[in-house]
Amino acid sequence: MRRPDAGVGEETMVYRIVAEQCTSCGACELDCPNSAISMSRFTYVIDPTKCTECKGFHDSPHCASVCPVPNTCVPATIGPTAASPAIA
Repeated sequence: MRRPDAGVGEETMVYRIVAEQCTSCGACELDCPNSAISMSRFTYVIDPTKCTECKGFHDSPHCASVCPVPNTCVPATIGPTAASPAIA
């Protein structure tokens, strides 16, 4: 999914949470500087319209850094035409 603020042809990337791996610990939600992460049913999800990969706040996406389960907060899209779902 493309972020609405991305320029034409600009590589866009948002993160998603792999629902099957999420333990619902909440570490990602508490540390997200854009309030892009919220609880949905029994797992957390990332709003792709709010996710900025923590640009301006951290050197890398902080959700992936604080998550205790490896490979749970992962890139959802690469490039403007990728068809990967942005929210798990």
